[in-house]
Amino acid sequence: MAQASVPSSDFSSAIQSRIVTYTKRACSGHRLVLRLPSKKLYPDFKMELEAGEPVESRPGCGSFFANHWKGLVVFLMPIICLPIILTNNIPEYRCMYILLIMAVFWVTEALPLYVTSMIPIVAFPTMGIMGSEATCMTYFKDTLVMFMGGIMVALAVEYSGLHKRLALRVIQMVGCSPRRLHFGLIMVTMFISMWISNAACTAMMCPIIQAVLEELQAQGVCKIYHEPEYQMVGGKNKKKSEDDLPYPTKVTQCYYLGIAYASSLGGCGTIIGTATNLTFKGLYDTAFPNATEKMDFPTFMFYSVPSMLVYTLLTYVFLQWHFMGLWRPKSKEAQEVQVGKDNAHVAKKVIDQRYKELGPMTIHEIQVAILFIIMVLMYFTRKPGIFTGWAELLPAKVIKNSMPTIFVVIMCFMLPANYAFLRYCTRKGPVPTAPTPSLITWKFIQSRVPWGLIFLLGGGFALAAGSKESGMATLIGSSMSGLKVLPHSALMLVVILVAVFLTAFSSNVAVANILIPVLSEMALALKIHPLYLVFPAGLACSMAFHLPVSTPPNALVAGYAHIRSKDMAIAGIGPTIITIIVLFIFCQTWAMVIYPNLDTFPEWAQIAAEEAANKTRLLSEIAANKTHMLEMAANATRLLANNTELLTDLASSSSNMLGNLVANNTQPLADLAVNGTRLLTNLAFNKTV
Repeated sequence: MAQASVPSSDFSSAIQSRIVTYTKRACSGHRLVLRLPSKKLYPDFKMELEAGEPVESRPGCGSFFANHWKGLVVFLMPIICLPIILTNNIPEYRCMYILLIMAVFWVTEALPLYVTSMIPIVAFPTMGIMGSEATCMTYFKDTLVMFMGGIMVALAVEYSGLHKRLALRVIQMVGCSPRRLHFGLIMVTMFISMWISNAACTAMMCPIIQAVLEELQAQGVCKIYHEPEYQMVGGKNKKKSEDDLPYPTKVTQCYYLGIAYASSLGGCGTIIGTATNLTFKGLYDTAFPNATEKMDFPTFMFYSVPSMLVYTLLTYVFLQWHFMGLWRPKSKEAQEVQVGKDNAHVAKKVIDQRYKELGPMTIHEIQVAILFIIMVLMYFTRKPGIFTGWAELLPAKVIKNSMPTIFVVIMCFMLPANYAFLRYCTRKGPVPTAPTPSLITWKFIQSRVPWGLIFLLGGGFALAAGSKESGMATLIGSSMSGLKVLPHSALMLVVILVAVFLTAFSSNVAVANILIPVLSEMALALKIHPLYLVFPAGLACSMAFHLPVSTPPNALVAGYAHIRSKDMAIAGIGPTIITIIVLFIFCQTWAMVIYPNLDTFPEWAQIAAEEAANKTRLLSEIAANKTHMLEMAANATRLLANNTELLTDLASSSSNMLGNLVANNTQPLADLAVNGTRLLTNLAFNKTV
């Protein structure tokens, strides 16, 4: 804003013109200098300037794409894929169109994962792939009920505090020197994550590690974060970056990354350990309902637990070498570990104090522990195969793992957390004045259960059912028949590498939803046992160690300890290589012990392959008949057009002939009428006379 007192109108005009120029250029974002007339010529001139808000330049295309790329993906992807159904408007390609759109949305998260998973409910009925009833039924199958029930049981363990008591007790038994403490934390995390969600397990262990590290730092044994770095700028001390978060030391990273990786690896041990396991189990059961080699609870554990133990132990060794100087005694990290070893009593003091704060084991924890053990035993003894299971003794229909899971969930609501109400009968001690709570409350479950996973898992099951129903999975599998030239072991290695690569950048469940149906049909096309490819790929979908976005445990520790992405990416190289090699070796050796027929193409798979081939042949015949009918319709249309032209010409010729005939005979007929009239007149006259 400018205020001026001027002695002449000429000067006012000059100032006004320059202020107008200043205003126009300022609006365009240029740096300006306002040159005023000489003060000698206009000594009475006074001006006051007030600095306004800085004018921001207009955002460019880069800003637009940075802010709206998700909207562009959502809008453009269906249009880009449209030629697929325009050129081949048959069920296989319509399902492929939906698959590609959902795959891009899942990988990019242009839409929330759960919303993308709802697309089949709308697309399948409208595009003639599956009916609404059949599509919606895939969203609540036995596998999904088992998963949700498993989460509720895990929440009951968390609600009672049993998981903390178990973790602290095991760490006390293992020891509290840096290496032993790290080993104990990893093993406890691995075991707990076999039964509860990986994210919950990691969230439980982070405060325990933080308390131990804070106490060690208070005693001068170690440092949690590096000291802030300063640099000389203009003669003053200035931080390297005022906005940088504290940078954790290598010891801190070792502890936190250890529990994150152990959570992901431990989740591979059981079916209920992670949603990915239940996803590929459900997809396998959907694709091969008549398979004799089932993926039940005990078989899954026998298959995956040995390899889980090996690559968890090797991951511990790698983290010790990378962060704590194992086998490098003269390194700085090894010397810090030695100091920590000499002061192990400090860490033990913290662990003992935390365990003491829990108090004696309550009846609440005891009941939850008993119910948990009962659930696991019911899993193992339902239909073990080596003896008659309890499910076979009951006069009931087929019972699957969802039944014992939900049974335990119901019992958690039926049993009381304490039995103080019995004092009404014994008349000993004070009686409770409020209702006795159950082992878990619905309010706690409602706030903690990830309900969106119902749609995420169900969307994968719906996509698998739709691809099978439409014949798309068979089409994709047949197109990969050229891979027969590869040895089976090489093909398995390629499958594991692809799964590990994809899961590093996207949701594990989403990758399994995309990959498992394709591998199932590819195995039939190549005449390989489907489990030979499906099981390793399903486990590999959980091997994500490089980025915070790869898995919830990675994201939790990255946020909790301020671990940078580049540090996690470097640290994840070792676990990735270890898990790929160990998983490949075990799937070639130990898997043959669990599934002796894994190197054959079983009879049920042959039947499934024949059914798929017959269905493909039938669909091809239907498509050919449809094409033939379209050609016949085109010929009929052409014939009708020709006949119409012929009839038009015939009608025109007949009309002309009739016209000529009428024209030629009009005069003779008129003369005949005149003559006839004259004759009749004469006859009448003669008769009258």
